[in-house]
Formats: sequence, C-alpha cells, structure tokens
Amino acid sequence: MQTTDDLQKLLNILPSEIQQVLEQHSECDRLVEVVLDLGRRPEARFPHQAEYLSEQVVTRAQIQDCIDRVGDFGGDNRAGIEQTLHRISAIRNRSGEIVGLTCRVGRAIFGTIAMIRDLVETGQSILMLGRPGVGKTTALREIARVLADDLNKRVVIIDSSNEIAGDGDIPHPAIGRARRMQVARPELQHQVMIEAVENHMPEVIVIDEIGTELEALAARTIAERGVQLVGTAHGNQIENLIKNPTLSDLVGGIQSVTLGDEEARRRGSQKSVLERKAPPTFDIAVEMLERQRWVVHETVADTVDALLRGRQPSPQVRTINDEGQVTITREVPSLSPVRRPNAPAANDSFSKTSSQSTGQLLPFPQNLSRSRSLAEVDRELSPTEALELSGHQPLRLYLYGTGRQQLEQVISMLNLPVVLVEGLAEAEAILALRSHLRKHANLRHLAQAHDIPIYAIKSNTTPQITRTLRQVLGMPGLEAIAEPDFDLAADRNDEGDEMDALEEARLAVEQIVLPKGQPVELLPRAAHIRKMQHELVEHYQLQSSSFGSEPHRRLRIYPA
Repeated sequence: MQTTDDLQKLLNILPSEIQQVLEQHSECDRLVEVVLDLGRRPEARFPHQAEYLSEQVVTRAQIQDCIDRVGDFGGDNRAGIEQTLHRISAIRNRSGEIVGLTCRVGRAIFGTIAMIRDLVETGQSILMLGRPGVGKTTALREIARVLADDLNKRVVIIDSSNEIAGDGDIPHPAIGRARRMQVARPELQHQVMIEAVENHMPEVIVIDEIGTELEALAARTIAERGVQLVGTAHGNQIENLIKNPTLSDLVGGIQSVTLGDEEARRRGSQKSVLERKAPPTFDIAVEMLERQRWVVHETVADTVDALLRGRQPSPQVRTINDEGQVTITREVPSLSPVRRPNAPAANDSFSKTSSQSTGQLLPFPQNLSRSRSLAEVDRELSPTEALELSGHQPLRLYLYGTGRQQLEQVISMLNLPVVLVEGLAEAEAILALRSHLRKHANLRHLAQAHDIPIYAIKSNTTPQITRTLRQVLGMPGLEAIAEPDFDLAADRNDEGDEMDALEEARLAVEQIVLPKGQPVELLPRAAHIRKMQHELVEHYQLQSSSFGSEPHRRLRIYPA
C-alpha cells in the first residue's frame, strides 16, 4: 500500500511549540489526530495510545491562531486545509465561540480496498459500515479512484464535508478522475444526490455518511435508476441498521406481517412476524471490524431475511496480511448449548434429561478446510459439502406442517447431514406434524406413489425434532420409525410427554434465557407437567410463571 498524507501542512497550523514536539516524535507518521481544548494540555492521539505534548494548557490565543490558518467552518462545524484531506472540527460554547479543536490527519492510502476489489468490479451497490476511525472514508476515496481510473466509469462524489476529496475548489488527486460535488449545508445532501443523477449522468455515485431518512430515500431513488451506489452509514453491523427506523430502508425496510394459519404452522412461528418490506438499496454490505479484517455480506437481502427469522447469517470474513495477501473464510454460526456444571461438553454428545440410554450423537467434524489464494476462495466446509466431497450424499428432507426454524437450528447445532427441499420430487423422506398428517390423507398417497417414507412428530419442539432426526438417520440407540408405525407412536404414555416437557424447559434455559438474557414461552402443557417444569427452572435460580387459559396454559421463563 502507498500512503499520501501531506502531514506537514497540518502541523503548520498548530502552535509552534506543539509543532516542534510532533516533528521530532518517533511516531509522527502514525499520528491520528491532535486535540486542543481550552484550559487543558494539548494531546496527540496515535492508533494505540495518546500522550500530552506540553505541560502548558492551551490558551484562547492559540486556538484563535489555529482558526485563522484554516478555512471557514461550515454548518457541521468542520473546516479543512486547501488541497489536503485533513479535517479540523470545532467544539463551541453556548455563545458560539470555539473552545476546542480536533485536528484529524487525512491520508490517501492506495491499495486499501484489495480485500473487496472483486466486489467493486461487479457493479453492485456497496454499503460500508464500521465504527469511527476504522477507515470508512479512506476506503470510499480509494473505491472512487479505482472505479474512475481503472474501470473508466463516470464517478461523482457527494462530498458534504469535503472529507473525501479535500478542502478547496480543486479536488485532491487521491480521487483520480472522479468528479466531486460539494454540499453547501449538511441538510441539503439529499438534494445534491438527486441533482448529481439528473444533471451529470454518472454511472457511480459515492456518498459518505448517510444519516437521515431523506438521504436514505434519495439513495433508493438513485439505485432504482440503475446507478451503482457506494456509501457509508452510521452503524457497526447490519443489525444496527435493521433496528434504526431512520436508516432501515437501506436494507429493505422492516414491516410487521400477519401470516395465515397454514403459513404460521409451516414456519413454526407466531402469526405476527417481522419481514423485509422491499429489496435493499445496497446489494452488498461490508462491516469494517478492523483495518485489516472485514466481514462481507454478499447478499444483503438474504442476511436481513435470516436475521428477521432468528437465524444467524454465514458471511465471508476477509483479512489481509502485511504482504498484501488476502484470505477469505466463511463464518459459520455457532448454536451450541451452554454447558452445565458436571455435564459433558456440548461437542462431545447431545445430553438428554432421561433415564433411558439413547447412546451418543456425535457431531460431524467441522475441521475440513483448504487454503486458497484470492482467486480461489478459502472457507470452512459445511457438513453437507464435506459429505459430498467424500462421495456421500446428505438426506433430502421435505417438511409438512413442521417448524422450519427449529429444524434448521437442530441440523446446524448437531451438524447433521440433512438438506431441506421444497418439493416432493426431490425428497428422500418426509417430516410431518402428526395432527396435519391425520387430516390430509392425500400426502400419504403422494408419498406412497413416490416411495417416500413419512416420519411424524407430535409437536414442533426441539426434543421431538432431535429424536426424530436421530431415528431418520439411524443414529446409535434408536430404531427408525417410519410412516407404517405412525398409529402405534400415537399411543405413548404421559411419561414421554413429561420427558419432552422437561427437555424443552432445559434447552430453553440453557440456550436462550441464560446466554441471551431473553424470556421464553414454552408450549402448552397439563398442570402436573407445568409443575415439574417450574421445579426444574427453580434449580437454575430463575423465575417462571404460568399464564393463559386451559387447555392452552403454558410456562414463561424469565432471565435473572
């Protein structure tokens, strides 16, 4: 990477005694910012430390001297030094006088987007997220240069604070052939965004700090006109945008939807759920966790849908070393239950609260991986892919009336070789809710015609689903119970219900209430079974209560 910072021009505006100290400092080339607050000692900040530059406090005359050497402060209390990328931000008192300055070093770092250059070249819109100081603006500047110079595209930068292309009327060379439109006042940024599209026929619009609802709407308008967008927004992760009503439109917007009875049963969820309202404005999102470690969501729509349904996405993690080599891995979400005292580890076996010996269910190995270069993506293999590489095929399972979310969690947690399919023609087995199976004889006829076995569960609970999947896959200690044995399975006694209820309560406590601090509602149970669940919850020193009317009365467990 090549760095250009014009650091001397920033040092020249500082008081002479501070300037001399910084020029002789061994870490001067890594300086991040200089802070001058009235009545306090001047402070220099570096990437991993801060130190005072003088024993004398900053005077009003010193602050005024700095102000006189920089440009005018705009409505956002920011100023710059002409033809540099440095930014000077002001702190004012109640009467409007400047009593503090933050003099931030602006650097153009060529090659900083090597981690995502392949994404930039696709022409898709990209949203950059990250905490202040992580390098969002630096990356944005380099993306604009690459698109304009290397890919020969018409690029227009909307520069509200002159932070991307520097202060003054002549843009900084770091943006290459890209053009820059300045914004008179921050609140007018959305108007300038629309004006750029209407008047200057760009192929790419680059925007820094999308922070208002009007700017988010303007971004959507631009994207719908076929223009590639590259921008930054306030927030560390996509979850922050989903929860932000002002900016949620950038990822498609969120709305409450009431599902029909059949769809709610199929999903295994409540009837009122949150769903994405529209296609996202940005196709790709990049979470800049550190300067050399970025998380890439290649399809924002899929990530948002997964988060709204309570599933963890599986994004790419891209890193770059000092030699400029990029490594790409796949982040696999972990759903392992919390380990109890004196209990076996979750990755050793899946323990059950039962007196019966059901054998151990060992997870499939996850350590199958291989190294590749940037051109050959390196990531962890899922259990399904590992089986396919070894010549084995996963079980293709069709769901009917069962909870897809709970099933996916069990498959992921235990690393089971199961793939969920959308049609009977692709399926090797059917998993159905018993109450639905009795009402729809047509499913049995279809299954018989396709020679597909049916496996029935009594309820959409994790223990029921886990036990049935073990049967389907022929795990040790259990025999497979296919569709002909369906009626016999319906005659189980209350002992099985009690074990299911206790296991449901245990998993709720150990997987949700304790680690996540969230309350959980259990399925409706008989009074004597709820009493057993209450007693189990008390062993964890948690509170629980029963609510609802019979026969739908159920338990609610509260975090400590």
